[in-house]
This record gives sequence, C-alpha cells and structure tokens, in this order.
Amino acid sequence: MTQPLYQQLSEQLGYLAWPLFICAFISLMIILERLALMLYELPKRDVWLNQLRQQARSATPEQRQQLMTQISQGRSMLAKGTALLLSHAEQARPMREEIVSLWLVKQKSKLLSGLKILHIIGVITPLLGLLGTVLGLIEMFNQLGLSDGPVTPSQLASGLGLAMNTTAAGLIIAVPAITMAHLFTLWAERRCNKIAHALNLLNLWLDGFDQALSIGSDSVAQLCSKAATCKEARCQSQASIPTATQQAPIGGHAS
Repeated sequence: MTQPLYQQLSEQLGYLAWPLFICAFISLMIILERLALMLYELPKRDVWLNQLRQQARSATPEQRQQLMTQISQGRSMLAKGTALLLSHAEQARPMREEIVSLWLVKQKSKLLSGLKILHIIGVITPLLGLLGTVLGLIEMFNQLGLSDGPVTPSQLASGLGLAMNTTAAGLIIAVPAITMAHLFTLWAERRCNKIAHALNLLNLWLDGFDQALSIGSDSVAQLCSKAATCKEARCQSQASIPTATQQAPIGGHAS
C-alpha cells in the first residue's frame, strides 16, 4: 500500500519537512496574489485613456464629468488615480501634483507588498537545505559509529538521502521565489512609472493643454507632420507682417 505524498516527503526531509512546506505554501500564495493583481492591471482595462487621447480637446467641466462617469467602475490603479485627480480638478496644479504624488507612494507600496517576504524565503530555504545536509551527515556518522561491522550501503543511504533531499527541496523553493520576486519588482516599478506619466499628462490636460495626452505617444511621422505644420504657420505669419522697406516712415510717406 502506497503512502500519501506528504508522508513520503516527511520521511525524505526529516525534521525540516514542515519548515520547508510552510515556506513553499507562503511563496505560492504570494505569487498567486501578485498574478491576480497583474490581471487587474492589464492595459486593456484602460481603453478610455486611448479614446481620450484621440479627442485632444480641452478639459471642459462637462467632459470631466463624463470621464468621471466612465471610469467610476474601473478597478485599475490608473482609473482610481484619474478619479482622484478629477475630484480635485478645481485645485491649483501644484496642489494636484502633491496629492497625486502622495497617492502614488501608497500605491507603489501596495504593488511591492509581499515581495520582501519572497526575498526572505529565497534566502532562508537554501539555508534550511544546508541545515538538513548537516543533520543528515550527523545521522550518517552516528549510524556508522554504532556499527561494529563493515560499512554497508544501507547505513549510508538514510543519512545521505536526508542530506541531499533537503538541499534539493530548499533550492527548488528558493529559485522560483527569488526569480518571481525580481520579476514582480520590475513590473511594479514599470507600472508605477506608467501611471505617474499618464497622470502627469492628465494634469496638464486639466489646465487646458489640448495636446498633453498625445505627448510621448505620437509616431515619428506624426511629429514631423506637426513640426511641418507649425513651421508653415510660422512662415505665413512672418510673411503677413510688412517688412521695414514696405512700411511707411513715421510722419512721412512711403517711397
């Protein structure tokens, strides 16, 4: 009759079975919770921002109210930050920037929560494996000391098995924990930077800067087209101003 899996692992890992199980369980829960958070922060949940960029109109009170209604059901951090920014639209721009800055600090701490625990588990579990290696070797030497006859493979198997199994289990837990902790940290920092950039553009948009939402999203061709349009308009305005030779002198007549 075969034993359950946890009993087999307990026999193979010895006294360190439960500490390693607890570390593995905590790591799995943190990773699943972070993955669920990433699903809530998918870019497709912020389609309203792309639609707003295409309009490129001034932020009228009616448009602000329409945007508030549109993002009221949003669950992403960008939608919540935009709602906070619009709720303080009547404040001065420096005050709005300070409010959003404090809010971003809190959101960044939420995105990074639990990742330090993953780092700690990634450091502890190899040490637990090393401890199991030492305990396995001690057990093996104790068995050899109690034996008066020749050394047999069975006397070495239990001690060496505990030594190797705990080391392997510690590394199996540590490698995913450290890897995912670094990946989640990179994602959290990148997400915070994107949210901060979008909220800064929205802040300029609230001050009446029509093209604020298109900063950083225009292609090279669009930028060249805008530059050419501006240059053409500037040339036309300069051409419409009479030159010094065409203007009549003050108090006299043009020649």
